[in-house]
Amino acid sequence: MKKEVNNKKMIIIGAIVAVVVVLVAGIIGIHNAIIAKSEAVDSAYSTIETTLQRRNDLIPNLVSTVKGYATHEEKVFADVTAARETLLSAKGVDATSKASSELNGALGRLLAIAENYPDLKANTNFLNLQDELAGTENRINVARQEYNDKARAYNTYIKQFPQNLLKGDATDKPYFEAETNAQTVPQVEF
Repeated sequence: MKKEVNNKKMIIIGAIVAVVVVLVAGIIGIHNAIIAKSEAVDSAYSTIETTLQRRNDLIPNLVSTVKGYATHEEKVFADVTAARETLLSAKGVDATSKASSELNGALGRLLAIAENYPDLKANTNFLNLQDELAGTENRINVARQEYNDKARAYNTYIKQFPQNLLKGDATDKPYFEAETNAQTVPQVEF
């Protein structure tokens, strides 16, 4: 009888230990998944920053090429340069998104001005830079979409049960969103 009671106690203790081990493993798994998803979001943001830097590196060449043809458009050149500097110093998703939108508007005005110079439109350097810039803009859009996808997956994950109970100091990652004026076509007057 005593042996039977001891066996039952051992089974109960074994079951409790097994449940505790499963719970601890689950908690560790959730913690590690939150970290992995957060790192994926941060990595996607780094891709955006790298692509924006590529665009920023192209802009001085584009401005110089257009400047040679359109010397009287100093305000547009100053706007592009200022917007580029703002983007270079932007920190965080919100500031980077806003600065990128400002630069997009300034570049749109610069390219619209270039349309009025037939010699410039035929210039090989200008065409190559314009193609590079268009390709870079596409990369930026893809990188932003990937970032938003990873941010959405992360935000959803930390809000779901049981992760919401175990997320600690994990907070939502912000999304890259279009500025309210992004739908407006830039106005250029000559």
